[in-house]
Amino acid sequence: MSLVDLPLLPLGKGRDLDAERGVECPGDLPAASDPGLVERARAAKAALGERVFVLGHHYQRDEVIQFADVTGDSFKLARDAAARPAAEFIVFCGVHFMAESADILTSPAQQVVLPDLAAGCSMADMARLRQVEDAWDAMADAGIQDSVVPVTYMNSSADIKAFCGRNGGVVCTSSNADVALDWAFSQKAGGDAKILFLPDQHLGRNTAVLQMGIALDECVVWDPHQPGGGLTAEELQKARMILWKGHCSVHGRFSEDVVDELRVKHPGINILVHPECKHEVVLKADLVGSTEFIIKTIKAAEPGTVWAIGTELNLVKRLADAHPDKTIVFLDRNVCYCSTMNRIDLPHLVWALESLVAGTVVNQVTVDPETEADALVALQRMLDLPGKSHRD
Repeated sequence: MSLVDLPLLPLGKGRDLDAERGVECPGDLPAASDPGLVERARAAKAALGERVFVLGHHYQRDEVIQFADVTGDSFKLARDAAARPAAEFIVFCGVHFMAESADILTSPAQQVVLPDLAAGCSMADMARLRQVEDAWDAMADAGIQDSVVPVTYMNSSADIKAFCGRNGGVVCTSSNADVALDWAFSQKAGGDAKILFLPDQHLGRNTAVLQMGIALDECVVWDPHQPGGGLTAEELQKARMILWKGHCSVHGRFSEDVVDELRVKHPGINILVHPECKHEVVLKADLVGSTEFIIKTIKAAEPGTVWAIGTELNLVKRLADAHPDKTIVFLDRNVCYCSTMNRIDLPHLVWALESLVAGTVVNQVTVDPETEADALVALQRMLDLPGKSHRD
């Protein structure tokens, strides 16, 4: 049987034994969370009391999210941590760049812990500082550097945020990317501004074309693994958006043919996707928005409606469980969790919390003062932007 022949199952409402998908498995299985570890996590958290503040990103697994004091997207969580100065320890159940942002925004007296330091972000890792500096030099060689404003997505490392801070740029989220681009274009006199958008080409393209009215052929992709980014000086000079060749390993999986198949299978279905999805998928969607937008949209949806959601599976399943009056389908033929987000599991969380109880800070994430200062410049520029809330 080919992939296109596989049925698409509403989450929690069926099973397909021919493929690893859906959310049910045949036979008897142990509980999702070891009861002993659950009790140990509770005990350690209780022992720490208000000294610890646990943050849980929406994409975390349920066994971890149950211990979060707050849940949300990456920037919201970092700001929530900054709003709790009495908490000595910030345990961030997310990925590395998120913990970096929390360290930047919290006070020096607070210590940020990432339960598993291997919980990185493939998208953030696609833009390394040396690569970006080489691209910046190449833009100088092409005679355009003075016209380029760097804009980085929140899903980037601290040193990329700092690069933007040093070079007149700004940070954005998926909710305010259009406002950030509008600001960036206004920074150069004569209307000849160009934007270097890091590190997610899809968010940059979708925002530029669908919200800013920029022509698709005015967007070029810089490939850091190709000489000169794979672009000629003439191509750089003509472009308005220079998109870094990066993407989300989860959102990049969703395909337009699945959208077509679902519309045939479920007439009247609503397609709701994150703007990190490919441009072709976004064009076929009914609604496009940030993680918080997706959550609010499903919450407000009418009972009996049918939805296909293109974002991380932990969140989609949680939404399906929370809204049994609606039919919610994952916009992929196969199970696809964020592999790095899922590295934060209950054993790592228990180890981190019990270590704090014992007086040992493990897996502390710190950003050096110079990088922090430059990154704060870019973050503050975002906070000063008018209008939209600053969410992922």
